[in-house]
Amino acid sequence: GNVDQANVLTQEDGRSKGCGIVVYQSQRDASRAIRELQNSLLDGRPIFVREDREQNGGGGGGRGGGGGRGGGRGPPQKK
Repeated sequence: GNVDQANVLTQEDGRSKGCGIVVYQSQRDASRAIRELQNSLLDGRPIFVREDREQNGGGGGGRGGGGGRGGGRGPPQKK
């Protein structure tokens, strides 16, 4: 789906924390991304994808958070 924003969370030294947040234009696109990317691999490492728990109001877009081991490095690979 169409992405409005994508951010990789970083530590104070600028290194990735291994997770990020993607904001989709629609909840439908976010739900699809979560469903399709859950239990996939990124650079040979499993990733965890879920809906962001922190809803800051505003807009009808969907937020999908990706995290854990390998987040933000290259395109995801299906198992």
